[in-house]
Amino acid sequence: MNEAARTVTDWLASAHPVPAQARREFDVGIALVPTGEKFDAIRLPATVVRAAARTEDPDAVAAFLATTLPGGAVIHDAYGIGVWYYALVPPGTYANWQAPGVECLRPGTWLGVPRPDLTARPGPHWALPPHTADSVCAAHALADLVTRGQNSLRQTPTPTQTSTSTSERTP
Repeated sequence: MNEAARTVTDWLASAHPVPAQARREFDVGIALVPTGEKFDAIRLPATVVRAAARTEDPDAVAAFLATTLPGGAVIHDAYGIGVWYYALVPPGTYANWQAPGVECLRPGTWLGVPRPDLTARPGPHWALPPHTADSVCAAHALADLVTRGQNSLRQTPTPTQTSTSTSERTP
């Protein structure tokens, strides 16, 4: 493991009450660490993230996240169809987070955090990996992403709306 990866691993492990345990868990891929001390985490529905990115392609979503949340870190829980993204944000964000429909996890919530080099499926992996200690997303940038995604979802017609519109036009 190179020095940068070791620094990131140490930072993530330091969120655990017993950092050595988190390091052992990283050896098998995922460590459970509590939110609140080193970082908070915002749970984002994948539909909102993909709508903000205007793509379903995981690589394009990752590129969008890198541009939209520079310097941050985002986990993709990719079991099944990838229901959730978890953006790491500065500790204390929980107290002021107000984006409707998107939850900031309560401090002390145990989060499955992938080893820093896990950047592909299957399972939870980094859609936007941390590159330094304190790789957190700016909360205001994340709120903007949520607004953009939710607005995009409201503007996209559902199949039911499309078929209703078509049948209304048919004499």
